[in-house]
Amino acid sequence: MKLLFLGDVVGRAGRAAVARHLPELRRDLALDFVVVNGENATAGAGLSGAHARLLLEAGADCVTLGDHAFDQKDMLSFIEGEPRVIRPLNFARTAPGRGARVFAAPGGRKVLVAQALGQVFMKRPFDDPFSAVDAVLKAHPLGGAVQAAIVEIHCEATSEKMGMGHWCDGRASLVVGAHTHVPTADAQILPGGTAFQSDAGMCGDYDSVIGMEKLEPMRRFVTGMAKERFTPAAGEATVCGTYVETDDRSGLATRVAMVRVGGRLQPALP
Repeated sequence: MKLLFLGDVVGRAGRAAVARHLPELRRDLALDFVVVNGENATAGAGLSGAHARLLLEAGADCVTLGDHAFDQKDMLSFIEGEPRVIRPLNFARTAPGRGARVFAAPGGRKVLVAQALGQVFMKRPFDDPFSAVDAVLKAHPLGGAVQAAIVEIHCEATSEKMGMGHWCDGRASLVVGAHTHVPTADAQILPGGTAFQSDAGMCGDYDSVIGMEKLEPMRRFVTGMAKERFTPAAGEATVCGTYVETDDRSGLATRVAMVRVGGRLQPALP
């Protein structure tokens, strides 16, 4: 199976880039399944129902959220009626929606997508992501109940992301980090056969500070004082993600590669 995960979509520029490039990527890479993280797609904070529909119409089979899952209040109701949008497993117990779901893929195959929030350096304490992911993987064994399994670990610390990769090694097709918006250069297949990348990067304008116009973040770093709200950068965005090929029988990865299309970053395609 050919899988693609696209990192955090940031603002209007990120949405436009995904709408432009994802259909081409689906065609050129003959993709079977695509996951897009959309939690910063609406004004850089959360995801509205309208923008979720835009990402799905562009070619996403599943849209994930994150720590900003419900910054846009209409998502509280939208997620209940749209099973292709999932929020973190270990979010508040009373949160609407689900943190993992099995999706249909071409040829009668099934793909598990699960997302968890990390704990290290995050603004609020979330439940243990490792036990949450463990329970889901045990309930949906790779190569049995599902032909592919994608786990997104949404957190700050690369060490925690790497820990999740090794925790899931041999039990997931791909473990990929999100949230920090900067693509890492460590795409690899772990010893047990799970593809891993610490952070897929963002779909946003890289002439920025993690997708935001530079002036206000720089002011806060230099002076320690806030003057204005962060505003998503509006230049041409780069679409960043992780591409994986799997063996249908085992569900394990046979190939992994970084993806970068458009914008300022050097292009990278499988």
